[in-house]
Amino acid sequence: MKFGGSSVADADKIKNVARRIAAAKEGGDDVLAVVSARGKTTDGLVALAQEISDRPDPREMDMLLSTGERISCALMAMALHDLGHGARSFTGSQAGILTDDAHMKAKILEVRGDRLREALDEGAIVLVAGFQGMSSDSRNVTTLGRGGSDTTAVALAAALEADVCEIYTDVTGVFSADPRVEAGARKLPLVSHEEMLEMAAMGSKVLALRSVEFARRHDVPLHVRSSFLPEEGTWITKETPDMEKAIVSGIAHRSDEAKVTISGVENRPGVAAQIFTALADKNVNVDTIIQNQSDVSGADVSFTVPLDELRLALDTLEEIRGTLGYRELTSNDQIGKVTLVGAGMKSEPGVAAKMFRVLSEQGINLQMIDTSTIRITVVIDRREVERAVRALHDAFDLAGEAARRADV
Repeated sequence: MKFGGSSVADADKIKNVARRIAAAKEGGDDVLAVVSARGKTTDGLVALAQEISDRPDPREMDMLLSTGERISCALMAMALHDLGHGARSFTGSQAGILTDDAHMKAKILEVRGDRLREALDEGAIVLVAGFQGMSSDSRNVTTLGRGGSDTTAVALAAALEADVCEIYTDVTGVFSADPRVEAGARKLPLVSHEEMLEMAAMGSKVLALRSVEFARRHDVPLHVRSSFLPEEGTWITKETPDMEKAIVSGIAHRSDEAKVTISGVENRPGVAAQIFTALADKNVNVDTIIQNQSDVSGADVSFTVPLDELRLALDTLEEIRGTLGYRELTSNDQIGKVTLVGAGMKSEPGVAAKMFRVLSEQGINLQMIDTSTIRITVVIDRREVERAVRALHDAFDLAGEAARRADV
């Protein structure tokens, strides 16, 4: 069971979560719970560091940021003790979560859960501080970056062979679109790992991308549900032959990206490798990529990056300008992405045509298009994103039962 920051934001909410955990234990299950830092605690710790230093040392930032989850963990154990249950709290390192050395965005390499298994076997409720681990080489405290508590929970579920990993949050499940944008968005009862992976990558904020990747790789069933209501949420599982496939399950969007275009790149083997190796070396996360070839003026390469990495991407490309010899470097920080996701797209023609037709009727210009077997993504002006989401949600009838077989 994983509980996010909004679920443990104050004393009353911590006591509420403790009752949920206790009920699961009293129902006969062995229970391990991962908790996030309370409310805006992590933001407060970041602000505290910035009061001291303009460029805080990453190792020390991890030492600082990991305290938020430890506080939540200890308080939750106290609440469970008051309910009559034996509970033991563990830090990430005590839980045996070993990572690489990348401070503030470490990746889990291994989970040695011996202490957790022993505690569970002794009948205790186990509590683990999310978002953190320990470097396997340097033995430093590390943190896992955005969504790290989700990743912690899924990794522990995989290591301990849990029946299910329940992600408790302030929403009741995964919806066909962001309810803040589309009031008619419908809660989805069942989504495949593959579909959820595309939704998370393309802007759905219900689950962290890395946690979904981990769940798919290790076949961990996920259940996204409300911390405050008892109702069923959304189940995210491995696709099975009898799973009913929606042509379009949902729409994801994001408005925090930018587009970079390199014009007049020499048209020869190895140029793309130079560009994206240089960006990878600076840990710039590149997404949609399009290259247009021209016999006359060379090639044009366009790609998207997170908005907060745009400056780093441009500086990196300026550094290798002499090597690449491109004509012009431009960027657009006013783009957004809208994505249709659905397992049924694999066998249903016409989805892309309908999507483009709907957007055309709305007067929305497409700047880039990217696809996978179960996803169609368009890059458009950021100001048009919400209108595009609403138009597509209506056109594919995602608010009703017809969503299971949209009329393409």
